[in-house]
Amino acid sequence: MAQIFQILPELSGNEQAAIQNLIKDMSDELAQQFAAAYRARRRDPMLILLTTLLVFVGFAGINRFLLGQIGMGILYLLTGGLCLIGSIIDMINYQNMTLTYNLQEAQQIMQTMNS
Repeated sequence: MAQIFQILPELSGNEQAAIQNLIKDMSDELAQQFAAAYRARRRDPMLILLTTLLVFVGFAGINRFLLGQIGMGILYLLTGGLCLIGSIIDMINYQNMTLTYNLQEAQQIMQTMNS
């Protein structure tokens, strides 16, 4: 039984609990493979917050591009973060946005490993 604290110590909160639930039945070797793939694809919430703050220097939507939301990134880029309102909402919700993206990536890695 793989322990999340040993494999991915940088995780915390809801992300840690969700990933622990995913890897609970894996062998240690398989969990290490999962952790390596997950680290490569995972986005750090602080990175998303910092890229959201770039709206104040004229670069809106970078956070959306990093989260794989290309259409929203283009829209934010062209509209100045939807006139700053969308970017302010993103500054509030950056942790939930990042968690959603990371868990989707974890599910894709699990599907790849199981096939």
